[in-house]
Order: sequence, then structure tokens, then C-alpha cells
Amino acid sequence: MQSTRSAVVAFLCAVVALFVGIWLGGHPESLPDPIRDAFVDEDRALRAEVVDTIKDNFYKPVNEDKLDDASLKGIVDALDDQYSHYLTPDEAKQFQESVSGEFEGVGMNVEEARRGLKVIRVFDGSPARKAGIGEGDFILAVNGRSIAGVNSEVATGRIKGPSGTSVSLEVFTPGDDRPRTVSVERERIEVPVASSRIVRHDGRKVGVVELISFSSGAHGLLRQQVRKVLDRGAEGIVLDLRGNGGGLLTEAVLVSSIFIEDGKVVSVRGRARPERVEDAEGDAIDEKIPVAVLVDGGSASASEIVTGALRDRGRGTVVGTHTFGKGLVQEVERLSNGGVLDLTVANYYLPRGETIGHNGIKPQVRARDDRSTPRDEALPVAVDTVLDERR
Repeated sequence: MQSTRSAVVAFLCAVVALFVGIWLGGHPESLPDPIRDAFVDEDRALRAEVVDTIKDNFYKPVNEDKLDDASLKGIVDALDDQYSHYLTPDEAKQFQESVSGEFEGVGMNVEEARRGLKVIRVFDGSPARKAGIGEGDFILAVNGRSIAGVNSEVATGRIKGPSGTSVSLEVFTPGDDRPRTVSVERERIEVPVASSRIVRHDGRKVGVVELISFSSGAHGLLRQQVRKVLDRGAEGIVLDLRGNGGGLLTEAVLVSSIFIEDGKVVSVRGRARPERVEDAEGDAIDEKIPVAVLVDGGSASASEIVTGALRDRGRGTVVGTHTFGKGLVQEVERLSNGGVLDLTVANYYLPRGETIGHNGIKPQVRARDDRSTPRDEALPVAVDTVLDERR
């Protein structure tokens, strides 16, 4: 019986997707108004026919709002793009809360995965760390609700909440027989967007600057940290973008501009979008100061733009492991029902013309940190790379 309902809903989705595909393809707009209106009227009539048939004959009571949401989600799902989503009005609210910049939650960075969310960073002393959640774990459900296939911003919005409240997470650690459920109390998480320190090697100094997100104003905070280590005598810079899942395109350009004086950083191009080139803003540090960009599988989107720009412009050596591979541009459009369409509209292209795609950026110097040890095995490789370039 469940399969019957699924088939009917799938048919409804296919019908609506068919007509929207025609509209978006542009054909009805080229027809006279009466004919175009006939397309719209026919679509509405057919949709009403399907919904009415379900409401009148399905063996259980039917929530028409759920049918509406399922049909809209079906349209977007038919694009076969993991980053494009239709969000219901409730999900849109969670999406807004997720990107609002508030940090009341459990203290971890995640990325979207087929099963839910993959944990790419857990902050020291955070509620997540205290609850035994580690890097590489998967969050499968929040408060008993599966998040498989749920937009990552919506899923993280469900995890976040006021300090002092608790959230139940179903967690799976690869290698375990089954998932476990943990209750985690939310806190206000105080994590610096940018931080720095000096590392000494054979009597020489290297500045290590870390950026955890490309949120608004991140470039200014990072520039302060870069200046700080240079003022302390650093001979080179390691820019640590490991676990940085990205953020704002403008911040990626401005962060790149700390190291690149002028010229192309990235370009944006899509089927319905003319090419737009983003150039460096100037006021970069001395180009003689060597830079290594330290990345891993959690480095995505804006992190990959910066990494690719510094590599292509000959301004930095990429050290670490393959990056995540997200070279797509999303636009968010609010809909008349209060929902949101989060749609992929273009690709990013690096200065040499490469698009990041699903392959990510391959490091020029390979280095992997073993998470099971307290030592950071990748960082010394990046430091050596900087010092070798300085010689």
C-alpha cells in the first residue's frame, strides 16, 4: 500500500515537472498569450485532477500540503543535483537560522553526505567532543528524524538551538556494527574564525594561520593574523584551510587578495549566466613571502577557490590531500508560499580555466594527518615546503 501511495505521488511529481520543464525551457513564452494561458490552465486542471483523485480514493486521510511539498521537491530532485533543493516554509526558517551567524549548537563542522551529515571537525571542549562524537562520524538523525537527503543547512538548523537545551543525535562511526544515540546539550560556541601561531624549525620561523569559515568579515580577521605572524619574524606562511567547508564568494576573493596583488582569482559562468570575472583587490603581502595552503577532504567551495587561485597564480603550493570538490554556485530565491528554492546556477572556474567539479584539487605535495594520533603529521610537511621555497 505504501508503494501505491509513492507511485501516485511520483506520478504527480512527474506531471508537474514535465510542465515546469516546458515553461523554464522558454517555449510557452514564444506563443501567443491565449495559447500560453491554455498551457497553464491545462497544468492546473491536471494537477487538481490528480490531487482530487488521491483525496477522494486513497485509503487513508491525505494531507494536501504534503502532496504540494512532495510535488515541488520532486521537480527539483529530477535535476539530479545534490546541491539544489526546494525547502518548505518550515525548512526555509531553519535554513535562515542556519546561515544567520549564530553559534549556539554542539560545536562541530559538517558536510552533506548520502546518509545525512559527515562530521569534518569537532572543536576542542565542545558538547559534541564531550559526547564522544569524532571526525569522520556520520549524523543520521536529529531528534529521531532521519536527515538522509535533507539539505545540509536545514539539517544543521535542526541541530542548532538555544543554549541549555538538548538535542538527540543518531551517530554512526565507520567500523561499528550499528549507530548509537547520544543526547547533547547545546552551548554558545566561541570559536575564533581566524587564528595564528609561530612554528619554529631549525631556528627558523613560519607563521601558521588558520581560517575555519568564509563568513562575513573573515578576510579582515585573517589579514590581522597574517600581519601578526609577519611582525613576529615569520619567513613564510602556512594557510590552514583543513575542514573549512567554505562560505561567501566575496570573502574567498578578499582572502585571496591577501596573497595575490591583482589579476584573476575566479570566474563564474552558467547556462543562463554570462561570465563574471572576480579579480584580486590589491594590498597583498610581499610576493617574496612563500605560502603553502594546507587542505584536506573537508576543504570545500570557497576554500577550493582560494587554494586554486594561489596555485594557478603561482602564489602558493598546495599541501595535504584531495579537497572536497564543490565548484558550483547556488542562488536562493524565496517563493510565494514562504518556501525557498536553493538552486545551482553556475560553475566556478579557476584562473587556468579548470572547474573544481567532483574531483577537487589535487595537492602538489601530499601529506595526511592521522586523526588517531595526537600529533599533526601534515603540518610539518607544509612548514618544510615553505622553508624549502625560502631557501
